[in-house]
Amino acid sequence: MNVRLGKKFNTINPCPVCRKCCLDSFGEHAVHCKELPGFKYRHDLVRDVLYDVLKRAGILAKKEAPVNFLTDPLEGRSTLRPADILVFGWEGGKHACVDLTGVPPLVGLRDHEVVAGEAIIKAEADKVAKHEKACIENQHVFVPFAFDTFSALAPDAVLFLKRVQQVVSSNTAHVKGKNFVFSRVGFAIQEGVAAQLVALLPAISL
Repeated sequence: MNVRLGKKFNTINPCPVCRKCCLDSFGEHAVHCKELPGFKYRHDLVRDVLYDVLKRAGILAKKEAPVNFLTDPLEGRSTLRPADILVFGWEGGKHACVDLTGVPPLVGLRDHEVVAGEAIIKAEADKVAKHEKACIENQHVFVPFAFDTFSALAPDAVLFLKRVQQVVSSNTAHVKGKNFVFSRVGFAIQEGVAAQLVALLPAISL
């Protein structure tokens, strides 16, 4: 709640989960510590919901699809990884590698005035720099899908969902509302954050 209201925390205590970082005044690390129970769950939940939307829209796709070129350019094949979602024939007959990343809205912005959406735009640019060249060289399209815990989406993610929404609207007569796709993804993001916070609650003995 403090983060949403723009209030700061008065703390320099170490994180009780990872014990590697100090809890910052924005409360950023408290929600985004990678050692938190459910940290990966949030990413996977959004991926699964997005995949379900694609499937229901009749868009051919595959989760955790093995490709032979998605790596960290600085580390080479030791970091070979699958595409979060591979969408077949997405653009000009080429398959699209959709790579999801969730970031805190204030990541890396502690030392200057916060600009809304800056964190996800930076995350999107980082993903493009890391993977787009390899995708192009292998006749694929790269789609970075960056979001933050307030459910804000980076520009490429918005364009992707708008196109998916168009397909949903034309193929699925019973779906009402032009924002159906955005609503489902936004709810999944918030559900993932809630699951993380609930996992931190102390156990109650009955």
